[in-house]
Amino acid sequence: MKKEKIIYWISTTIIALFEGIMPALTSQTELAKEGIRHLGYPEYFGNALVVFKILGVLVLVIPRVPKRIKEWAYAGFAFEFIFATISHGAVDGINAQTFLPLIIFGILAVSYIYYHKLNSSKI
Repeated sequence: MKKEKIIYWISTTIIALFEGIMPALTSQTELAKEGIRHLGYPEYFGNALVVFKILGVLVLVIPRVPKRIKEWAYAGFAFEFIFATISHGAVDGINAQTFLPLIIFGILAVSYIYYHKLNSSKI
């Protein structure tokens, strides 16, 4: 059980850093705004995305949030990573940046799997 908790919290913390803290601190920089424009999205989309990322991270890291809401947060992040991969691939072609969202998606999958492992033993 201890190993599962460690794996869950490490993977979830990585997601929290990439999807909550970094966007909250950097979303209003010119580089971040240019990144959104470069992909063809309006600036307000980037702002909305940051708000939902922060809310999603809070849902994942707060233990008392209902399981069904956590499932929605995991699904939202999964869609975000898939569509980020598609957006980068469509605009810039296939390169290293195209695959970064899929790497983070893999870390999200680890968090999700271990979330269920930890919660299935409580039944």
